[in-house]
Amino acid sequence: MLIILGLFWLAVELSGILIIIFISYIIMAVLTPFSDFLTKKRIPRIFSVLIPYFLTIAILVLLIFPLVPFFASQIQLLFSNFPKYINQVAKIFNLNIDVSNINNVFESDINAIGKNALSVTGKIFSGVFSILTILVISFYLMLERKMMKDQFIILLPKKYQERGRETIAQIERKIGLWLRGQLILSFTIGFCTWVGLTLLGLPFALPLALLAGILEIVPTIGPIISAVPAIIVALTISPGVAISVVVFYILLQMLENNILVPKIMEKAVGLSPMVVIIGVLIGSKFLGILGALLAVPFIAMVLIIVKSFKTPN
Repeated sequence: MLIILGLFWLAVELSGILIIIFISYIIMAVLTPFSDFLTKKRIPRIFSVLIPYFLTIAILVLLIFPLVPFFASQIQLLFSNFPKYINQVAKIFNLNIDVSNINNVFESDINAIGKNALSVTGKIFSGVFSILTILVISFYLMLERKMMKDQFIILLPKKYQERGRETIAQIERKIGLWLRGQLILSFTIGFCTWVGLTLLGLPFALPLALLAGILEIVPTIGPIISAVPAIIVALTISPGVAISVVVFYILLQMLENNILVPKIMEKAVGLSPMVVIIGVLIGSKFLGILGALLAVPFIAMVLIIVKSFKTPN
């Protein structure tokens, strides 16, 4: 019991470092299949690691990072106008709502989210140095993956070495599949939402689509939550537009549940929606947005390890 408490205390004290290592491990798990593919094509190991690694960095630096300020400003613009939309919908249903209270709630929530995100970012990604640290660690994890895995396996009792090797391979495979699948799924849902809401003539189609893509990480309730602000905005235009938006989100949910999720995520972590929801809530409580994003791969890793220990020899 004392050993468990000691390990827990150590994990809390070193949480920032452990999260950096875990993020680096996730990056390695995502890029490893591409590196292994190049290695099978008889490309030297160093180049088979460098090619997917620097291609990913180039995409982030040239395409994604420059768009972040624009996307953030669009979401902020939606939030700043949202109390006005709620007030208009309240008038439609003859409800009395104090707009100043709504503004105060939104301002406090946005400030709390901002402070939480800034504090977590400051602790874990303290400047450019920490980001470079993650990139360097993930690079060496890819480059020395086989050697480090062999060194770790040697530490295990001989009868557990083969199982340990299989467990590590399964963790890498599941985490890599989940993140690649989640990125594809979030982008697909976000893009389809943007196209659909734009065709319906809805204001703030882009930030609403971004919200749908981000909330795609939370199964079942994520799409429902993302639909609510779109319906509220649509009600300020006309009941007909609101009905069209509801139908659109229902059709999008059917497309996701019957085609996208089975095809994209069929080999991913395979966690139940309730486990994911609880994990995301706990992760967001401790580490904000970052904790919510890291919850699923962490739970998947823990469950694989527990299942491996429970499996009889």
